[in-house]
Amino acid sequence: MQRLPIGIQSFEALREEKYLYADKTAIIYDLVKNGKVYFLSRPRRFGKSLLCSTLRAYFEGKKELFKGLAIERLETAWTAYPVMHFDFNGEVYGSIDGLEQIMDSHLKRWENTYGCIDPSTTLSQRFYNVVCTAHEKTGKRAVVIVDEYDKPLLETFGKEDMVEQTRALFKGFFGNLKKLDEHLQFVFFTGVTKFSKISIFSDLNQLRDISLEPQFDTICGLTEEELHNCFSEH
Repeated sequence: MQRLPIGIQSFEALREEKYLYADKTAIIYDLVKNGKVYFLSRPRRFGKSLLCSTLRAYFEGKKELFKGLAIERLETAWTAYPVMHFDFNGEVYGSIDGLEQIMDSHLKRWENTYGCIDPSTTLSQRFYNVVCTAHEKTGKRAVVIVDEYDKPLLETFGKEDMVEQTRALFKGFFGNLKKLDEHLQFVFFTGVTKFSKISIFSDLNQLRDISLEPQFDTICGLTEEELHNCFSEH
């Protein structure tokens, strides 16, 4: 029997190691072809990270991972884009310095890749620069995927100073996305909840919240039908 993908959040590992997978790729194809900037809210342990990993593999043009899945028949181009994937899950946020260090480590990796290292500027300006440079160097617009954006806020809930500092950091950092529109191919945020006071949702007013849209209601998690069809041998 094929192994159950318990605790597997990497789409690449899941496919390469031949774990069972409930094919969500037809819905993902609909998502990427009919919009650009999205937010999806789902509870913890509901498959958001696996969805983000799948989107990353798709936008990196890794066609071989999708062999036999619905999207293989739907997609013809398989274009590789520069992908910037922020994963705020699995970290401990005890101070604003810790959050800044995590964001700095992400930026350093992409700055090294695209050759735009400038430590003298702010995190916000560095993010702006790396997206623009990625577009310029590759000729392809950038893809930004942010998984569990709200974890630093939820983890520091009740510590008002830290919450306000985190909000200010995110406001400056992700507020760039509105200005970067011409350099972006696709933007996707996930979280447990939607914090209305954060600039992601006030400045980025073209962001489409698909959390309750019926056409995307099964993009994460498993339906009873999928359990019977995909996991019947178990």
